[in-house]
Amino acid sequence: MPRISPELCARCKGYKRLCGLPRCPILERFRGQLSASLATRGTELEGYTPPSSVVGEAGYPLLRVYYMVPPGEDERAASYHEAPELWSARREPLHRIIALRSSMVAASLRVDARRPETLYDKEVVHAALSRRPVDSEVVLEKPPTPRLIFDGVSKPVGPSSPARELKIVDNPRLDSKLESLMWDDVKAIDAIVELYRAGVSVYTIQRALSLGALGRTRNRRLVPTRWAITAVDDVISGWLRSSLRDKLEVPSIEVYEAEYLGNRFLVVLYPGSGWFEWIEIWHPTGLWTKGAREPVTWRVTEDPRGRTSEVDGGFSAARLAVLEHLYRRGRRADVLIVREITPLYYAPVGNWHIRETLRRALEGTPRRFDDLDDALSHVLSRISAPQAAIKASPLLRGVRQRRLTEFWPELA
Repeated sequence: MPRISPELCARCKGYKRLCGLPRCPILERFRGQLSASLATRGTELEGYTPPSSVVGEAGYPLLRVYYMVPPGEDERAASYHEAPELWSARREPLHRIIALRSSMVAASLRVDARRPETLYDKEVVHAALSRRPVDSEVVLEKPPTPRLIFDGVSKPVGPSSPARELKIVDNPRLDSKLESLMWDDVKAIDAIVELYRAGVSVYTIQRALSLGALGRTRNRRLVPTRWAITAVDDVISGWLRSSLRDKLEVPSIEVYEAEYLGNRFLVVLYPGSGWFEWIEIWHPTGLWTKGAREPVTWRVTEDPRGRTSEVDGGFSAARLAVLEHLYRRGRRADVLIVREITPLYYAPVGNWHIRETLRRALEGTPRRFDDLDDALSHVLSRISAPQAAIKASPLLRGVRQRRLTEFWPELA
């Protein structure tokens, strides 16, 4: 196999298939390392779904729908297996999140993507969209395959096996707005915005879109989960952006900072019409950069009309968090987001941590600056690979050399 450049891997993150291979060799190797530690279980499974479901993308139009249950756990314990907001708030470590996901068994159903209504007969859709965990009984075709499925967008999926029987024991309880829209003939875009405005969790909306529960009745389809995640982020961001179009600009230059799961984030908000710049810095020996000798960078830009230079799930998650913050304030701004990924982020666990870490960061008190150069110099002082950031970002390259040498005399 030809050598794949770390730059391409960092850009791909295992889900864009930019190398042309059918499977990511990095993730395959990582899965193999963890599979031996996963216990195989029997074919009968009882427990509460958190609720949790994933729609795969291989084999279209016949897609795998994974209905996930942590065996033997009560309602309260089960709910924590699908709780990104709580994981972030409690700063759960990476190994703990992997353990939570790997301890769920994924009962898989083969479903025609063009006929999502077949899932209604088994009440799978209602159980997966319930506001609380739902008691379930599953008979599997065979003991679960001891493996973990990772990618750069969705949360990991644990050991799986085809489901022979799947029974929902108690009654799922749905948000009233969601239940209403499931039976309405409304465009998916409009339904997503209406649910968001009604306070329904982004994660529930993602599952609803993925399971074909939203959209014009005749056009509903199953949507692979990682596609649905980015689609929901983009749709809500588009609505938020349009709501800010005529608002005043932020009155000062602000810098926010947060760190979680080996990822460091810095956000700069400054007066402007709504430009976004997203910079990722991947350190050597990280998951995607094993062969790199120096930090690898990746850049995405978006103009005030929402036109992006590249579709990227990480950027979509980050932009949503920032636009939510600006919407609450009734302000618009130009935005720079720097994400520095250290080797401590040794396994991809989904874009939720980007969204939640930035949400938390933007709830805090920012550092304020009168001069943009001062703010950008501060950002560069807070990351361990400033030269890589300068190389990637024209905005950061514009910081005067005099100011850089004040922070790093060795650059003089």
